[in-house]
Amino acid sequence: MQLVSRRMAVESRRLINLAWPLLIAQVTQMMMGVIDTIMAGRYSATDMAAVALGFSITIPLMSFLQGLAFAIPPLISRLHGKGQTNQIANAAQQAGYLLLCISLLIVAIFPFTGQLVALFPMEEALYTITVDYVRYVLLAMPGFALYQWLRNYCEALGNTKPTMVITVIGLCFNVLGNYLFIYGAGPIPAFGGAGCGLATCLVIYAMLFATLFYTRYAPRLARYRLFDTLHRPQLRQIMRTFGLGLPIAMTLLFEVTLFAVVALLLAPFGASTVAAHQVALNFSALMFMFPLSMGMAISIQVSYRIGQSRPRQARIAVKSALLIGLLVAIATATFTVLAKKAIISLYTTDQAVVELASALLIYAALFQFSDAVQVISANTLRGFKDTTAMFIITFCAYWLIGLPTGIILGRTDWLTDAPMSAAGFWIGFIVGLSSAAVLLGGRVYVLQKRKLG
Repeated sequence: MQLVSRRMAVESRRLINLAWPLLIAQVTQMMMGVIDTIMAGRYSATDMAAVALGFSITIPLMSFLQGLAFAIPPLISRLHGKGQTNQIANAAQQAGYLLLCISLLIVAIFPFTGQLVALFPMEEALYTITVDYVRYVLLAMPGFALYQWLRNYCEALGNTKPTMVITVIGLCFNVLGNYLFIYGAGPIPAFGGAGCGLATCLVIYAMLFATLFYTRYAPRLARYRLFDTLHRPQLRQIMRTFGLGLPIAMTLLFEVTLFAVVALLLAPFGASTVAAHQVALNFSALMFMFPLSMGMAISIQVSYRIGQSRPRQARIAVKSALLIGLLVAIATATFTVLAKKAIISLYTTDQAVVELASALLIYAALFQFSDAVQVISANTLRGFKDTTAMFIITFCAYWLIGLPTGIILGRTDWLTDAPMSAAGFWIGFIVGLSSAAVLLGGRVYVLQKRKLG
């Protein structure tokens, strides 16, 4: 018993050491979206709603790229655990080719941005700002893909602090860029909410070049020789990486799209409802960074321990991650409920938005528990390279259970006297995430029995 406790303490310390820089990096990255929402909201409620809708359209695309990049840590960490250092550069470069190609395909949407946004009915003023925002973010996709490539390469080797530093600096530049492009300064005209998209584009490329410089010249990474030899694209390796990354990308896409589609479905209820939903969603996403960071750490740790052929440590690491995740969920849910008025005041002073968002934050507090379990379990499966099961489970939980529940409660009177609007969709979130938590957790249990004994 003492031996298990000692090993659990060791794995917990290692997980925390991996996770806390990831947490700061993820929170900082999410804070860019929070600051976009806050600064656009100070400009006008319409601009805030436009940023929310534009974000809802672009975040699934960015999440898809990020999901593909999440295939890198299991690949690289396992090679690292096995001591096969000479194979790391080639594996990483093949993943880079994949990400760049997919990002260029996404950029091809640019000429059709107006038609894409027009698929969702909205006011004319909202439409114009949203289209401009989406166009700027689309131009950033290649930079975002390559940034995620290098970032995940560093993190897979246990080198998580550089990402933290670069994203913190990026946040500072994002605030400055928003101020310049939203409100205008000197010769720079005021772009309003669309200025958030332009600032995001410039900051992403700045973060890419900073990460590239670090990866190229950091002494800690020199022995992996990422840039010493340019390996030719190898279709078999690229497709293998794609096969591992696609289910991860789709898993992430299913969850993100569940939230993004709801913002678009709420558009007919008016700008106040969309803005209130965005406030609650934005803050919830910020709280989600805590379990997500632990999930990213457990993916690295499980892959590394399996590469070392140390299954018992892998099992203990999973238990440690789930325990830490639930403890953190208790803290964040409590904070959400107790500080909801202060939280909302950071976003807006519009009384209609304040009242709606206050109710939604109660739902946001409730789903943080199931959210923690599902994201840590999903990332554990990623560490095991069991990504197909993760794909199937999240599809069923989010799209066949969560979203239909939200639509029935939010847009119809089938189960209630009148449509519940945003509240109905948030109940759907809770149902979908809870289903995912149960199913993913069960899959982890079965897989550990099968592979780790």
